[in-house]
Amino acid sequence: MDVKAFVRACGKVLVSLAAVLAGCATTDPTQRFERAAARAGFIAGEVAGTTFRHRTFTAPSPDGHRGTLLVYLGGDGTPFLGRSRIASDPTPRRPLTLELMARGPRPAVYLGRPCYHGLRAGCDPALWTVARYSEAVVASLTEALTRLAAQHRAERVVLVGYSGGGALALLVAERQPTVDAVITLAANLDTDAWTALHGYSPLVGSLNPADAAGNRRVLRHLHLTGDADANVPPFLHDRLRDRLPAEAFVTVPGFDHRCCWTKAWPSLAGVDRLIEPAPPARVAAP
Repeated sequence: MDVKAFVRACGKVLVSLAAVLAGCATTDPTQRFERAAARAGFIAGEVAGTTFRHRTFTAPSPDGHRGTLLVYLGGDGTPFLGRSRIASDPTPRRPLTLELMARGPRPAVYLGRPCYHGLRAGCDPALWTVARYSEAVVASLTEALTRLAAQHRAERVVLVGYSGGGALALLVAERQPTVDAVITLAANLDTDAWTALHGYSPLVGSLNPADAAGNRRVLRHLHLTGDADANVPPFLHDRLRDRLPAEAFVTVPGFDHRCCWTKAWPSLAGVDRLIEPAPPARVAAP
């Protein structure tokens, strides 16, 4: 089923493009995001995926090439204005992922999602609503990541995803061999459980990260959730706990969906061990 069919299938939630445009916000979230990136000293660019072009913002390393590249994927932003009116631009209103990148190790790159940041060629509203984690989205991000890793001569990539960006980070990490580790913060990693919890319409056409978790045995995981997060409470990861090691899951006391990830990053428990390369496997003595 293509993305236009997804829109028709979910007509009770989606609205016509005319209604979408009528509901445009008075401020431009893409321009606000770009200004925030410029203030942080990040270098703006673009990279091609399979079908889409992706906005990038790069924080170069002052020491040059380190071998490890951190790549950040942002949250869902604002797919809807209210519960049923589609936003014309889903770009996050708050650049929380940029704030994380500004505090973390370098080199690092923010990799924008298809149809976000003003790059609308070939886009349909389904790609930031019901099909936000679709095969088309994941495949394009995976190809864009492959190109970024080559451009930066990265020996290994650590993917960091916040909220819905964490869902995509896990899906991409499970199919991109350069990714050594994936770290998610407040991420809805079981989208079926998440939509059921909140009474949302199912994400028709989206992949569920919970179905992919653990397919790459060499991939290292860290999934952080706040114990006060009403959007993505820790129990939503229960199905993944059966497929991943117990140390892959950390519940952070006092954190909710927004507070206090940027303040604590990257000193959160377990982050250091994933940002650094895995120690070489020991070979048994003969």
